[in-house]
Amino acid sequence: MTTLTMDASHFHHTPFYCEENVYLLCKKLCDDGIANAEGSDLFVAFISNEKKQIPLWNQKASTRADGVILWDYHVICIQAIQGDSPPLVWDLDSTLPFPSPLASYVSETIRPSFQLFSEYNRLFRIVHAPMFLRCFASDRRHMKVSSGNWIEDPPPHEPIVAEDGTVHNLNEYISMSVSDVDSNTKISSVKDATFTQKHGVVIKENQVEELFSLISLQ
Repeated sequence: MTTLTMDASHFHHTPFYCEENVYLLCKKLCDDGIANAEGSDLFVAFISNEKKQIPLWNQKASTRADGVILWDYHVICIQAIQGDSPPLVWDLDSTLPFPSPLASYVSETIRPSFQLFSEYNRLFRIVHAPMFLRCFASDRRHMKVSSGNWIEDPPPHEPIVAEDGTVHNLNEYISMSVSDVDSNTKISSVKDATFTQKHGVVIKENQVEELFSLISLQ
């Protein structure tokens, strides 16, 4: 597969609803033949931390020249391609090429060389897309104030309901802490769990490239 930069505007995007954007993105990548039909080469990555304060660079919503913004959480799609091609990141909110090689995305968006206070370190929950597409649900309650008014206008499509009828479980995906990371478990074991766990696996930001190097080899 040759990496081609695509026009992100060809994909659905509602600002501040990144989890639903990625849900539809995964489906379209499958439908358009860019990914495997069942999405077996796609992974959904929820990025957050205990304080729900994560700095990411090169984001369209930023008002700064370097594109940095402090999200409470963010969601992207990572495509693991077999062979010599690098894993690709599909981030509809990024100003980087769409898609971007994972190594470039980490370097330019996570910026591991930038020294952060520990409370801003980012955690990644990696969920296999086929599992995510079956199990994820959101009735958008997190985007309403107590009066029922919207904090941000919702997407035009109907809320996402899981196959088992669950109407909202977003918090189960965006809630993560360092205690969720098993420091005694080898990344090879984490890789296997990625394919079987409903909520995927939680890893540290410096483990993302290693995990996908193993996934791409299998």
